[in-house]
Amino acid sequence: MSVTLADVAARAGVSAATVSRVLNGNYPVAGATRLRVLRAVEELEYVVNGPASALAAATSDLVGVLVNDIADPFFGIMAGAVQSEMGSEGGVTSGAGPQKLAVVCNTGGSPDRELNYLTLLQRQRAAAVVLTGGAVEDGGHTEALATRLRRLDAAGTQVVLCGRPPLGAGEAGPHPLTVTFDNRGGARRLTEHLLSLGHRSLGYLAGPAARTTTRHRLEGHRAALEAAGLAGDADRLTVHGAYDRASGYDGALELLRREPALTAILAANDTVALGVCAALRDRGLRIPQDISVTGFDDLPFAVDAMPALTTVRLPLHQAGARAGRLALGREDGPPGGVATYRGDLMVRDSTSPPAR
Repeated sequence: MSVTLADVAARAGVSAATVSRVLNGNYPVAGATRLRVLRAVEELEYVVNGPASALAAATSDLVGVLVNDIADPFFGIMAGAVQSEMGSEGGVTSGAGPQKLAVVCNTGGSPDRELNYLTLLQRQRAAAVVLTGGAVEDGGHTEALATRLRRLDAAGTQVVLCGRPPLGAGEAGPHPLTVTFDNRGGARRLTEHLLSLGHRSLGYLAGPAARTTTRHRLEGHRAALEAAGLAGDADRLTVHGAYDRASGYDGALELLRREPALTAILAANDTVALGVCAALRDRGLRIPQDISVTGFDDLPFAVDAMPALTTVRLPLHQAGARAGRLALGREDGPPGGVATYRGDLMVRDSTSPPAR
């Protein structure tokens, strides 16, 4: 038996009229009430029928771009590149249709907020949705995400993943077009660079443990250590934290507490590396004479850091622009639906052979 508007109202503890107002978005509804209604819609998998269903399948000129943190240049560069494609004249002169309005949705790294934005974009009949950054590795969230993607796909919304891995082969479809990075390969090349300089005591500052980007970069680092016969101490010399400067500062001090003879620290990204450098300077340690430091991403400030940061360059703007074109249907999907960009090692002044 199909779920009715009354069923949703009963689950949410509101009137059918309130449910209708929330779904139509044509009347103000208190925030807490709105969330209860949307949660009931999701739990019951309610879908409107008849003429309303036909209306829901018609898309608007809205494109949603989901980011973890718009203040982080990693996400800002990709979001800006996506948005530039939305407003470019190519979308008109190529015959691909009118320009679109890109709206950046800042999730703050919250899985629940990511799901809520996807629901709201479905209600707004978004023409496309671009999800940027690493995915959360949690079974419940993955299942809920797959449900949202199925609904967006059924409504005619084009979904593109940018900077995150494709959905697993065993996960429920649909499987969106994906523009991703070789995080494992980049991290492995960074570690091999340090090993080639003679470093044997390497600390690693990883990102949040539940993120795919964190896992893939850590796997690349440890693959290089294992090949060199140095993986035995990897767990002790790994500290997880956020992708921010404060985590780099605190993580560097923790690594030095665990291993005072450390000669190199690999940071989860360039922003974390800045925190590492600050902590080392406060401890009176020189970079790279006493300890070498590496980042990841090659954000714009990396080359201007003191010293200039050895890192892995990811083509963030190129990937974001391609995701934008895919979202607009202005470019054919890559073979197999997945385009993977390599990260290039950028050797600069923050790394050198160990002094001891």
